[in-house]
Amino acid sequence: MKTPKPISPFRLSSLLRLQKDPNLALKLFQNPNPQHPKAHKPFRYSLLSYDLIVTKLGRVKMFDQMEQILQQMKQETRFDPPEILFCNVISFYGRARLPHRAVQMFDQMPSFRCQRTVKSFNSLLDALRRCGELPKVREIFMGMENYVNPDACTYNILIKACCVNGSLDDAWVVFDEMRRKGVRPNVVTFGTLIYGLCVDSRLKEAFKLKEDMKRIYGVKPNAFVYTSLIKGLCKIGELSLAFRLKEEMVTNKIELDAAVYSTLINALFKVGRKGEVSGNLEEMSVYGCKPDTVTYNAVINGFCKEKDFEAAFRILDEMVKNNCKPDIISYNVIIGGLCKEGKWIEANDLFEDLPRRGCSPDVVSYRTIFDGFCSWRRFKEAIFILEEMVFKGYGPYSASANKLLVGLCEEGNVEDLWKALNCLVNAKENVVDLDTWGLVISIVCKMDKLSNAFNLVDTLSALNAVN
Repeated sequence: MKTPKPISPFRLSSLLRLQKDPNLALKLFQNPNPQHPKAHKPFRYSLLSYDLIVTKLGRVKMFDQMEQILQQMKQETRFDPPEILFCNVISFYGRARLPHRAVQMFDQMPSFRCQRTVKSFNSLLDALRRCGELPKVREIFMGMENYVNPDACTYNILIKACCVNGSLDDAWVVFDEMRRKGVRPNVVTFGTLIYGLCVDSRLKEAFKLKEDMKRIYGVKPNAFVYTSLIKGLCKIGELSLAFRLKEEMVTNKIELDAAVYSTLINALFKVGRKGEVSGNLEEMSVYGCKPDTVTYNAVINGFCKEKDFEAAFRILDEMVKNNCKPDIISYNVIIGGLCKEGKWIEANDLFEDLPRRGCSPDVVSYRTIFDGFCSWRRFKEAIFILEEMVFKGYGPYSASANKLLVGLCEEGNVEDLWKALNCLVNAKENVVDLDTWGLVISIVCKMDKLSNAFNLVDTLSALNAVN
């Protein structure tokens, strides 16, 4: 039998790039030639294969396995790992809300024979910002100048941290320091500040900054700047100015995106101008801007608020027709609207039809339909959903759970009350408040069913102990 040709380092990189399953990719990396006679010899891994497997593992938060690969890479002497690899690892930890690991990776970089530049400092600052570690962000920044000079990206991260934290005054302080240090602000700098001002409804300052960025700094506003301003205007009901800004984008040849139209469509429904929505959807195609799921969801949400559920379902059909698959948000909005209007049968039909439509119900789906049943006193249906919800590891909103128990107490339905409480014992969180506990026990006692009362006390005690 012919011996199979061994996988080369180059071939391994190609196979890793093609492998979508990170677990299979890891197995392939760890043992690229399991059947070959020379498999006992050390494999000469390339830098590219290390980069590929680290990236695959980091993206799916397989951090322990990723760390093992990094430690293996540390032993390599044929190459020095590049800084960008560690920047990516630090970013993975930031997105996973693991600030300590991000700092640890940054501190370990010299042991990998990798010199830290402003790029890795920026990666660490941004990871800490994502984790809400603002004091640590300031600490790192204050000591940063002992090693590298901050650049525009550094200051942009600091400004964003301030804006996200609602500290616009601090953001302006950072902006002033940036200019004082001779670092030129760019479109990201202005976009972040304008976004923060619009969120805070300081539109006059936001428009002034838009003019200053062009007149003083020679920086042209981009789509993000315009979208922030349009959202700010829609927020205060200034639709005419918002549409004027959209036309300005066309004049300045700034590509319109779905976010702009989604914002305008939401605003049109809000002020009762739903008749203009279809025209905006048609206009999108004129400008080569294809409606996405967010755009369609804005339309669905608007129709549901108008109680026009037939139109909402038509939008679902239109999405499928236009090769834009509805997501779970699309369905949850309709389910929620139907429940609110007491159309619980239609809501439940749609909920049960989700798998056929290629969309699995999520925790919001379950909580929405459960709350709908409780609100309209469909307690048996609510308990059925509760059992399925808890089985899947989800839990109801506290208000909904208490609504169910109070309703069952009012009806004197001890059997269903018992079922509901047994479900809630297995829920991950305690969602029953003390007042409801007291009501449950008192109602059962009044019905002179002491054995049940004692059982309920035991169940409620278990509920308290578990949660």
